[in-house]
Amino acid sequence: ATTHSNNNNYCNNNHNHALDFLDKVKMKTDIACFPEFFTTGYNLNIIGDKLYDLAETIPGKTTKMLGKKAKEKRLAIVGTIVEKDILREGILYNTAFVIDKDGRLVGKYRKFYLYPPEHCYFRPGSELPIFDLGITKVGIAICYDHAFPELFRVLALKGAEIVFIPSAVPQGYEYLLNLRTRARAQDNQFFVAAINRVGQEGQVKYCGLSKIINPRGEVIAEASLDKEEIVYCEVDINQILQERKQEPILRSLRSEIYKRWFNLL
Repeated sequence: ATTHSNNNNYCNNNHNHALDFLDKVKMKTDIACFPEFFTTGYNLNIIGDKLYDLAETIPGKTTKMLGKKAKEKRLAIVGTIVEKDILREGILYNTAFVIDKDGRLVGKYRKFYLYPPEHCYFRPGSELPIFDLGITKVGIAICYDHAFPELFRVLALKGAEIVFIPSAVPQGYEYLLNLRTRARAQDNQFFVAAINRVGQEGQVKYCGLSKIINPRGEVIAEASLDKEEIVYCEVDINQILQERKQEPILRSLRSEIYKRWFNLL
């Protein structure tokens, strides 16, 4: 399930809003994902000066709260927050966390490719983890990450079956949200779930259109442009193997050639 939501800049309100959404999620749903910065809002023109106050550690308040709800609902949860570095004071990250059905924090992913304005506030991540939830292996990319095919190729080679993309894509960029997420799914022949914000935050209007895409690059579930909602989709992981057997893209890679060209960067 993807939670296609609108959030303000008040953490307590957004925590309650998230819990309300999760209470509405249908029984036997395996995984739910929230949009980028669902606890704080994303517009850096509004929250930029408040980031140090809004930031949390992982584990921390949000992950503990959602861990309890995950255990209660028997539901894995993916979300992103402003993370403060426990060891280095003043260092912030745009970070996704993964909680399993038992309420345990499985791990986290720090946004690899920061959108240009984000460099003023955050450090980029350097790891591309895979999270084994038992029912499937999950990778995560955050918003602007979807512009970089190499990141998704690494996730595919590491065994990801579904990649979640929590996002905050504004109106006017709907074409990129649609084109890139479908391309990343078909390029790597796995499922992609892009979860976007909806509504308005200051002068920024978000384009919604959260979507789930199959290994053929086909949109199999999609949310509206401007309404809060929960989008459900049942996926068949076996379709990944079927597509890769029919067209063995990953097996056909000539990685030894890429090494030479990437040295030019």
